Amino acid sequence: MPIDPACVPDDPGSISEPVHVSGPDGPWHRIREGMRLRGNAVVFATWGEWLGPAITDPGLRHLLGRDWQRYRRTADPLVRFRFVTSRLVTKYATAAALGAEATELDLAYKIGGRPYLRGLDQVDISLTHTDDLIAVGVSRNGRIGVDAEPADRSMSFDLLHTHVCSPAERAELEPLPEAQRSAGLLRLWTLKEAYTKAIGQGLRLSFTEFGFGSGSGGLLAPDGRPASRGDWAFATHRVLGRYLVSVACHDAGLDTSRDIAPHTMLDEGFMGAVTDLLTPGPTATGP
Repeated sequence: MPIDPACVPDDPGSISEPVHVSGPDGPWHRIREGMRLRGNAVVFATWGEWLGPAITDPGLRHLLGRDWQRYRRTADPLVRFRFVTSRLVTKYATAAALGAEATELDLAYKIGGRPYLRGLDQVDISLTHTDDLIAVGVSRNGRIGVDAEPADRSMSFDLLHTHVCSPAERAELEPLPEAQRSAGLLRLWTLKEAYTKAIGQGLRLSFTEFGFGSGSGGLLAPDGRPASRGDWAFATHRVLGRYLVSVACHDAGLDTSRDIAPHTMLDEGFMGAVTDLLTPGPTATGP
């Protein structure tokens, strides 16, 4: 059966469709809508679209925060411009998802470079880039991973299947014409990259130890049997006509609050109780 590189998610309503944001003006309402309906959002842009607004913004230093020094120290202009645009896309996207201002968010990095929002542990973000594309995923339901590749990237099945494919995937791809095998392998590669990024394993987890079917994005065991209980969703989309963006999104099953604005993250009742405990009462005096 031919494999369409633009697969559908195993649960069509669980992952928000990627949104093209061509600059700081958005459209950010679609990100807020995705977060409201599904608890996640995915955006994509090209660094060239954001370069002008980035380097001419008088508040750039404030926007970058702790990344400002790294931006200034990067000598290679191409690397520097890609760095600044990717960070701005990430900040604006997460700000839209959280109902905040980009300058309110403190972007930091875990070991290995994965970005996170300092002080907002219940929100997960993932950043990927390839060529001139930048893609960012945001989730309040659990872990999220995104990966992107040029859609015309040629992948040799003969050279790569032992490193990328589970036995079931190999059996499914092997009979196909070469072009379809290459397209199918590329889709699998981006899905597996997205999943391992989401679980924090990267390339440490062998891609042959899990798989995906051609008809859906469901997680499969090496022999092709279902390997999840519906808590993971996956999708691959073609964007800008020339890239594949794959998304892996976990639903931890927690009753996460829909109000995730930074200024309302702390429960007022809880904070009031803490304040009462810490506030000294009236000092008793003798007769």
